[in-house]
Amino acid sequence: MAIAQRLIIFLIISAHIISICLRSYFRLAERISRFTETTLLTEGGIVRDAMNGIRIDKWLWAARFFKTRSLAARACELGRVQSNNQPVKPARDVRVGDLLQIRNEGGDFEIEVLLLSEVRGPAAVAQTLYRETDESRELRLKLAEESKATRTFAPAPQSRPSKRDRRKIIQFRSRG
Repeated sequence: MAIAQRLIIFLIISAHIISICLRSYFRLAERISRFTETTLLTEGGIVRDAMNGIRIDKWLWAARFFKTRSLAARACELGRVQSNNQPVKPARDVRVGDLLQIRNEGGDFEIEVLLLSEVRGPAAVAQTLYRETDESRELRLKLAEESKATRTFAPAPQSRPSKRDRRKIIQFRSRG
């Protein structure tokens, strides 16, 4: 009798574990089915390789050119983002193969869109979404070297500014 009871308990526990696994599998399948059939599931998140586009401000945020989506939208409104040499609005769709020119605090980028993503993932995944042109990369590195060289020639102050010096600095800044 003890063996039969153990067998029944084992079967009940096994059925419970299987039901938990199936539930999680169906949740994952439901989540994946919300996307198109051309969606790729990567380690860092969900990346689309589809013909239909997504909003450019969302893509710029997902590709980590801007820290927030609102900053990406603001850059589009100010004309700092161009697609195929045309200024874009934040709601414009970006598609695979588009050439984008982006100006942000990191420099001027000229890139080609390789993949689409609405999800902000790790930097390694974000870098697979685009390919920067060689000219753009060389120009950015050259400007970074020049700015580094000019910083070395600026003399450092000997000590903290005095109260009188601080007043002059504040007065100078407020004129502007």
